[in-house]
Amino acid sequence: MATLQKIRSKGKTIIGIVGLALFAFIAEEFVRSLSYTQTESRQRVGKIDGESVNVQDFNTLVEEYSDAVKFSNGLTTLSDDQLSMMRDQVWQTLVNQKLIEKECKKLGLTVTDAELQDIINTGRNQMLSQTPFRTQQGQFDANALKQFLSQYDEIVNNPEVPSETKDQYVQMHNYWNFIEKSVRQQTLAQKYQSLLSNALISNPVSAKASFDGRNTESDIFMAVLPYTSIKDDEITISDNDLKAKYNELKDMFQSTEETRDIKYIDIAVEASPEDRKALEDEMNGYAQALADGADPAKTVREAASQIPYSLLPVSAKALPHDIEHQLDSLTDGSQKGPFVNEGDNTLNIVRRLATVIRPDSVEYRQLIVPGADMAAVEKTADSIMTALNSGEVFDTIAKKYNQPALKNWLVSAQYEGMTVGEADRHFIETLTTAPVNVYNKIVLDGQGIIIAQVTDRRNMVQKYNLAVIKRAIDFSKETYGKAYNDFSAFLAGNPKAEDIEANAAGAGYTLQTRQALSSTEHNVAGVRSTREAMRWIFNKDTRAGEVSPLYECGENNHLLVVILDGIHKKGYLPWSDEQVKSFLTTEVMKEKKAEILRDKMKDAKSVADVAKISDAVSDTIKHITLSSNTFVSKVASSEPALSGSVSTAKKGDFRTGIKGNGGVYAYQVLEQKTLSDKFDEKQEATTATQQNRRALNSYISELYQKAKIDDKRYIFY
Repeated sequence: MATLQKIRSKGKTIIGIVGLALFAFIAEEFVRSLSYTQTESRQRVGKIDGESVNVQDFNTLVEEYSDAVKFSNGLTTLSDDQLSMMRDQVWQTLVNQKLIEKECKKLGLTVTDAELQDIINTGRNQMLSQTPFRTQQGQFDANALKQFLSQYDEIVNNPEVPSETKDQYVQMHNYWNFIEKSVRQQTLAQKYQSLLSNALISNPVSAKASFDGRNTESDIFMAVLPYTSIKDDEITISDNDLKAKYNELKDMFQSTEETRDIKYIDIAVEASPEDRKALEDEMNGYAQALADGADPAKTVREAASQIPYSLLPVSAKALPHDIEHQLDSLTDGSQKGPFVNEGDNTLNIVRRLATVIRPDSVEYRQLIVPGADMAAVEKTADSIMTALNSGEVFDTIAKKYNQPALKNWLVSAQYEGMTVGEADRHFIETLTTAPVNVYNKIVLDGQGIIIAQVTDRRNMVQKYNLAVIKRAIDFSKETYGKAYNDFSAFLAGNPKAEDIEANAAGAGYTLQTRQALSSTEHNVAGVRSTREAMRWIFNKDTRAGEVSPLYECGENNHLLVVILDGIHKKGYLPWSDEQVKSFLTTEVMKEKKAEILRDKMKDAKSVADVAKISDAVSDTIKHITLSSNTFVSKVASSEPALSGSVSTAKKGDFRTGIKGNGGVYAYQVLEQKTLSDKFDEKQEATTATQQNRRALNSYISELYQKAKIDDKRYIFY
C-alpha cells in the first residue's frame, strides 16, 4: 500500500518520464525511417510512373542481358561502350515493360503459363530459334529443351560431373530463363498492340477518298513568288507574334525530360614534339630487333603493344583496319614500320611471319574425361578412344559419363584478338586442324584430357602469324603537368562565368556551347569518363551561371570545365528558348512574307499575270496526286499544300495565293486524268487499316509522355 501511495505521489513525474521515453521512441523510429528513405533514395537509379528502380535490381537485369548476349554470340567480355549500350537497352525495355504492364492490368490482359507453354511447344516466337535447342534445319526443338531441363538438376548436383560441364549447363539454363521471360513480356506487348490495332478500322468513305487521291493525276502550269524575294530585314516580328505562333504550335515543344544548356572548355592533351621523338627512337629499336630475328612474342610483350602477340594465326578481319591494309603489301618474313596511323594516333610495326589456311568455324562435340588424378584420366581416355575407334556411338559414351553430347560451333571471333593460354591454344589448334569425324585425344598440359570430334568445318580462310606493335603517340607526365598547371592558372584568374567567356579565346582556349544536354547521355562533349561532370550539371543545387570544378577525364587525357548556362524543366519549352524562338521566328517570317506576296498577286487573272511580277518563276509540273508531295525544283521545295489544293481543282481551274514551304503559288490545271486502276473497296480498306496499325507503333511514345519517368542513371554510370 505504501508503495502504491508513493507511485501516486510521483504520478506527474512518472508521466513525464514515460512521455519523454515515448517521444524518444517515436523520434528514434522517425530517424530510422528517414535514414532508410535517404538510403533508398541514394540507391535509386530512377522511377517509372512512381515505382522506384533500385540500382542493384537494375544491375541484375543488365547482368542477365549481358550474359545472354555473351552466350548467344560466344563472347567472354564486353567493352565499356557495349556495356553502356546494354544499360540503355535494359532501361528502355524496363520502361516499356512497366508502362505496358500497367495498361494491361487495367484491361485484364495477361499471359498465362498455359499460353506460354503452348508458344514454346509450337515454337511460334522467333526468339526461340535463337536458343541452342534447334533441329539441323535451324528450327526450335521443344523436345531438346525438355530433355535439357529434365537433366539439369541431375547434372549440376552430380559431384562426378566435371565443373566445365556444370558451368556450361548453368549458362544454358540462365540463357533459357532470359529467353522465356522475354517471350512472356513480348507476348503481352503483342496482345496490347493487337487490341489497339483491332480498334482501328477503315470505312467506305475514307477508302474511296484514299483511292481517288492516288488514282487521279493532274498537270499544272504554275508561277511562284519565292519567300527569298523579300529580305528578312524588311519584316518586323514582335514578341506577341512569336507568342501567338507558340500557342498555336505548343505541342511541338513538349519535352519528356529535363535538359540543360552548357558552355565548356575541353582540352585534349597531346604529345609534344619531344614526346613523339622519344617514342620513335624506342619503336626503331623494336623494329630492328624483329628484323634481326628476335623472339616475336617476347619483343611484342616488352614493347607493351596494344595488340598482344597471338599464339594462334588470325584472320585479317580480326585486325585493326590500318594493320589489315598492310598485309597484301607484305610477304612472309617481311615487315613494315614504324609508320603513323592518324586514325587512332598510333605508331606501328607489322612483321608477317607465316601464312596458313584454316576454317573460320568448326562444329564439334566433346567429352571431358573424368578421373581422380591424371593417371586415372589418361587410362580412361585411352579406353574411350579405343571404344570410339571400334565403332562405339559417341552419344552412348557421353551418357555413360553423364555428359551432354551437344554439338557446338567454335568461331574465329571467339578467340581471335584475345590472349589465350597454352591449354586453350592446344585445344583450338587441334580443332581447327583436325579432319572431320576423326576422334582427337587432347591433353591439356596436366589440366585434364578432352576427347573431341570435329563434325563440320566451314569457310576456309587465309590466316596470319603476325608480330604487331601498336603504340599510342602519347604525352609524357611533364607534358600533361604543364597543360594542367596552365589551365588551372587560367581558371584561378577567371573564376566567374563571364570572366571565362571574355578571356578564354585570348588565352588560347575554345569555349564551346551545347544546348539541351540530357541526363540520359553518357558523357559531356563526347568525352569518356565525365560522370562527375554530369553529376554536377544535373545536381539540383547547381544554378545557371555557376562554374564547375576542373575535371580530369577521358582516358586521362582530357581537362574539362563546364558553365551551366540554362535549365529546361520537363514539360513545355518556353517560347523564349533559343531554339524554340528561332523556329517560331522562321514560321512567323514565312507567314508575314506570304501575306505580302498574296497581296502582290491578288489582282492576277492568269498564271501569266503572276509570272510577270518581279522575282516570279514559272514551270509546268506533271503527275500531281494527293498521295505524294509535289517537289518544285524552281524553289527546291517539297509542297504538300500545293498537292492538296490541286487535288480539289478541276481541269481549267485557276487558283492563287497558295502558301507553300518555298513561296506563294498560283496555278492552272492543264490536264487531269484518272489512272486505269479499278476501285477495290475491300483492298483499300485493308491498306488503310494496315497504315493505321503502322501508325500505332508510336503508342509507347504516347504512354511515355503521359507517365512520370525519372532517370537518374547518370549518378551511377
